[in-house]
Amino acid sequence: MAKNFIVETSARHIHVSQEHLEILFGKGHELTKKKDLSQPGQYACEERVTIVGPKKELAGVSILGPVRPETQVELSATDARSIGIAAPIRESGDVAGSGACKVIGPCGEIEIAQGVIVAKRHIHLTPADAEELGVKDKDVVWVKVDTDGRSTIFGDVVCRVNANFARAMHIDTDESNAVAAPRELYGEIIEL
Repeated sequence: MAKNFIVETSARHIHVSQEHLEILFGKGHELTKKKDLSQPGQYACEERVTIVGPKKELAGVSILGPVRPETQVELSATDARSIGIAAPIRESGDVAGSGACKVIGPCGEIEIAQGVIVAKRHIHLTPADAEELGVKDKDVVWVKVDTDGRSTIFGDVVCRVNANFARAMHIDTDESNAVAAPRELYGEIIEL
């Protein structure tokens, strides 16, 4: 097995709690799967919402399923700044003291006092993948990517290890655009 991994662009999206889903889309609503994502059990949904910040709004933001215990919005730094939200760079799930926003759906709206983040770049790995690559959960590594005219090394990449993961690195749209990422991009952990 090669020691590289796919690098995927994670566009703006929201994860919602069941309570918030029902406020936004109506009592008893269930998410409608549009397509599976690379991580097992994760999927993009047909449902879309509008994220509202102090300056402006982002319409048509995709919901990713399944529902989660807490609602969380993941934006690029450019998105967050453009709508006036101070969103810290965090790992998914680390939302304490993060940005606030309003979320509008077809049946209602919610205000979240925290939950807007810029996702920290990360690599999903199974325990076997982590062993092969010589890393463990929460290690922070450097990853080299080669693109036409914009090859780079990403620092501060956190390794996330779980038996339910599939081997893939996630970067946001700002990072993807900065390296002119092609449709298929691979990364490799390097030592500096």
